[in-house]
Amino acid sequence: MRSAPRRTSDLSKSLTPRTVGPGVNSNANPQVRGGCARRGGARVSSVSVDTTAPGAYTIGECARRSGFSMDTLRYYERLGLIDDVARTPTGQRRFSDEHLEWLGVLKCLRDTGMPVEQMCRFADLARSGDHTIGERIALLEDHRVAVDERMADLVAKRDYLLGKIDYYRSVLP
Repeated sequence: MRSAPRRTSDLSKSLTPRTVGPGVNSNANPQVRGGCARRGGARVSSVSVDTTAPGAYTIGECARRSGFSMDTLRYYERLGLIDDVARTPTGQRRFSDEHLEWLGVLKCLRDTGMPVEQMCRFADLARSGDHTIGERIALLEDHRVAVDERMADLVAKRDYLLGKIDYYRSVLP
């Protein structure tokens, strides 16, 4: 059973990815083309993880909870959209509750059609601190305009389909 979708007010509480000192974006691969801005090296987090602790989710659990595929989670980590993913001693990823909150934001952006490049820009701005709030608002407003345009186009196409349905019903013998 899926939980109710987040309200806009819920999303606004989690519009910032986790940041942890100089290791922010530490799993990002600087060689990935079109990725988010890099901070620190392309190293794996050395955070020790209690794999039985609540909030230490495997990639499969994170995929189920977030609605993203495991491949997408790996891709977003390589791009730098997901930061500071801890690893077990055997190298398995462990995601936190904070990751899931941030993934909720990314899911909203992706599901509304925001390109990955803009998602990276948003993540970079969010990591940069409160002085970028104006830029974040502008980016989200531009995206909202694009969403509104797509919605208007879909409504027009739906109306066309309804007209066709009405026409075909009217000519039925």
